[in-house]
Amino acid sequence: MFSSKIDLFREEWLDLIFDQKNKSYGAYALRKQNSSNTTKSLLYAGTVFIFLFLTPKIISLINGPSSADEIMDGTTVTQIAPPPPVNPDTPPPPPVEPPPPKQAQVKFPPPIVRADHLVSAEEPPQIIDLKEANPGQKTIAGDPEAEIVIAGPSGNGPKQAAIVEDTEVYNMIHIENQPSFPGGMDKFYAYLQKSVKYPPMAAERNTQGKVFLSFVVEKNGELTDIKVDRALGDGTDEEAIRVLKASPRWTPGIQNGRPVRVKYNIPISFTLAQ
Repeated sequence: MFSSKIDLFREEWLDLIFDQKNKSYGAYALRKQNSSNTTKSLLYAGTVFIFLFLTPKIISLINGPSSADEIMDGTTVTQIAPPPPVNPDTPPPPPVEPPPPKQAQVKFPPPIVRADHLVSAEEPPQIIDLKEANPGQKTIAGDPEAEIVIAGPSGNGPKQAAIVEDTEVYNMIHIENQPSFPGGMDKFYAYLQKSVKYPPMAAERNTQGKVFLSFVVEKNGELTDIKVDRALGDGTDEEAIRVLKASPRWTPGIQNGRPVRVKYNIPISFTLAQ
């Protein structure tokens, strides 16, 4: 009855599937018309696709060739605007100075020691011949009637750059030559021992310890910007600042061969005698 190839949409199979069933139901009609519906759909979709693909070409044929097509065909001629008119008030460029005329030179090569039979018979130039001529490697005939042009250097010449003062405060760790007290640090501690006066309040309260200070050694050795980094209290901080302000001038720090400003840190001890 049926061939070896099974096609569920053939009428024989449809009748077998819908045997003793309601064939008026929509599924039977859809399966029966499936092949024709599929073919129609493909035809409609192909027609719409071809129409949409050819629409731009049809529009271009109706409207005629575009400007881009004309440029590709080489038929468009580009108009170049003429140059602007020359302003008569514009000054002409400066004239180019002619090169200086050649000056007469008398051959005066360096002396070369040779054997007698190789010495040229040509007489060497005399001193009187060199008074009015520039000695050169060969004799060049100058033009005595040429105009003398003295070519000098143009411009204002080299100018010395303004010296910018170095006001940066350097760290004493990264300095070439650190600042120092005259005579060394031993002299500085001897100065502190001699100059520090124990504050009465600190002595009364038995306040002992160290006051940590920082200051800047200026280029002239003066101590400025004195600050207390770690205080001890009871008048010891003020006494430490007073002693540093009264300190003799230090030897300034050196960087690149010049004195510079350097920040320095130092502790000052306050200890009561037992």
